[in-house]
Amino acid sequence: MPAHLRIVGERRTDRSRRATEEPYGERAVVAGCHQRLRGPYTGVDTLLRAMLPEAYGRWPELVERHRVELLYGVPELAELVGEAPQQLAFKGPFEERTRFYGSQMIRCMNQGIVTFLNEHARRLAEAGDPSLLVVFEDAHAAESSTQELIALLLRRADPERLRVLVCTTSTAALTEELEGALARHALSVHAVPGERSLDGRSAEELVRAHVMADGIGDDPAELAAYEAADPEFVRRLHDLRAEELSVGADVGTRMGAIPYHRERGADPGGLGREALTDGLRISAEIGFSAMTLDMGLRGRAVTDPVAHPDDFRRFTALAANALVPLHRLEESFDLYMDLRRRYTDPNAHMISSYGIAMLYTRFFSPRDHETALAWQNNAVAIAALLPDARERTLRQVFNDNALALIEMHRGNLEHGLDLIRVGIERLDAMLEPDEWVVHRSQLLYNRTRLLAALGRVDEAYADFTVLIEMDPYYTDYLCERAKISRRRGDLDAALADYDRAVTMAPPFPELYYNRGTARLDAGDVEGALADFDYVLEMEPDDVATRMRRAEVFLGLGDFEAAEADVVAGLDLRPTDPELLCMRGTVALERGDAERAARLLDTALDADPGYAAALVNRAVAHFELGHPRAAVEDLTRVLDLLGPDPDVLLNRGLAHEAAGSADLALRDVETALELPGADVAELEPVRERCRRQLSGV
Repeated sequence: MPAHLRIVGERRTDRSRRATEEPYGERAVVAGCHQRLRGPYTGVDTLLRAMLPEAYGRWPELVERHRVELLYGVPELAELVGEAPQQLAFKGPFEERTRFYGSQMIRCMNQGIVTFLNEHARRLAEAGDPSLLVVFEDAHAAESSTQELIALLLRRADPERLRVLVCTTSTAALTEELEGALARHALSVHAVPGERSLDGRSAEELVRAHVMADGIGDDPAELAAYEAADPEFVRRLHDLRAEELSVGADVGTRMGAIPYHRERGADPGGLGREALTDGLRISAEIGFSAMTLDMGLRGRAVTDPVAHPDDFRRFTALAANALVPLHRLEESFDLYMDLRRRYTDPNAHMISSYGIAMLYTRFFSPRDHETALAWQNNAVAIAALLPDARERTLRQVFNDNALALIEMHRGNLEHGLDLIRVGIERLDAMLEPDEWVVHRSQLLYNRTRLLAALGRVDEAYADFTVLIEMDPYYTDYLCERAKISRRRGDLDAALADYDRAVTMAPPFPELYYNRGTARLDAGDVEGALADFDYVLEMEPDDVATRMRRAEVFLGLGDFEAAEADVVAGLDLRPTDPELLCMRGTVALERGDAERAARLLDTALDADPGYAAALVNRAVAHFELGHPRAAVEDLTRVLDLLGPDPDVLLNRGLAHEAAGSADLALRDVETALELPGADVAELEPVRERCRRQLSGV
């Protein structure tokens, strides 16, 4: 039976030779993944170039469904399948860019690419074509985005249809996810070292070979010659190679080989800085967080902070921004503080104050909105002092928008709304309609979110409709409008927006989860399960989705499936009271009240105030013939939640079973006075209690 494979060897030639020992069909693709060549998607680009022409020719609707993610990180593939639709954020100049993405977006793109590859392989298999074999060479030197895609493919691909070979050195520094995927989903073999033949090349030829290979060669003779070569000769070779690559360079090469060579050429602080600036902008625009950080730090290393303060500030700010989605918040804070120590320039302090404020209000745990307010007030004050009137207005509005976010977090919704309203009016008065379009759309977006938070849902719905018309491919707007529709009770409109978003966006797990819950509300259990299944195929550690799917299985009477999801969740969160409660609920539904009570005890050990566990344990106690214990649990629920007709009914039944008809009658009569009371259930209990008390 075919299996994914990890091939370990110190030399590329040894690994390649071992790979050729595997059954190669007509559909084998060898993808070199060394990030020094073409940046984050080196190897992914090779794989897609090999797959897309046939897929587009045979199943154009498959490519169309995944067009956004297939072209997102490798836009040159448009020459094979046509352009992808673009959001507003990608249409304006970089200087006006105020919406940036990060590693979470790249993960969604990777999931979409893997879905495409799996579906392509499935269709090939159904057509009787040979299975696919993909060899990822130099996976240890791949950027984290490609390592993530390989890990996802190992986990999600059926090796009988799409087999993956991953080639690494024995000392490979792989991401934790890829290391884990290889351990769980691939066999490991070692490549036997080949015999070394005499190398008759001169020292100069060896050095040239190493540089012309963009520094990824692992030939010991080439490496030794390069290290021993005259530095001036080496710098000249690097510059020549950079010039050669620059002609018609794609975005990957501009992030990969070109800056690598310019950093090692004759002018790292000039041409190297310019090449890194170019690569940094591309990486930041796409959202390659790790690459943006890498280029930002490399840019700082070659940039004179006194001679080129704007470039140094840009390298620092974008690196600090990229650290956030990588969950390295303290390092981000330190970079912002470095700018503050280095410069008295107002822009440096304004940018760093804003960045630090966002760390405090959005990302640090616990969030600290008061400290965020102090930092953001500093940014607002500096913006008001900028000498150029146009720049001053732009920066004031930008920072007031951030201030509005903090005020929203502090609960001052009306004040936040006023800040944004004034900002919109100021920009509309100063700018032409086609200027700073993305930033103006974000102001409108924030106004709309505040309107929704204030309960002004009709106004919010209207504004989201305007936003969707402005930027139809930014599907967050569709998802937010769907939430408004659900609040208005219009499930059909919500589902229409979710469906539209699914056809236009990469597979965001949250989008499929939200559509699944909406489908459940609409009674479409099959559709909901399909959405939850896809979320868990992509992200099996998504506990919220496991919990929701378990609830659906429980409702369908599929106790085995429900418990399997709960157990999988508990493997990730062993003391989660909601999961522990659900496991007890499953036992209860299966008729095992004794086991249910034990499991619910565990849930309440984790959270003594978890009302659902108390209710279900009360049911278990009742079924086990312990009505007084049920009364105690339900009394605690009422203390926690206040009067509830259903809980009062259940406590009344427990009182009745314990022989306290007077207490039961009091609970039932109290319940009947509450909104939402189930009169049909309560009336018979009341009559029964009255008869008992009257002795009839």
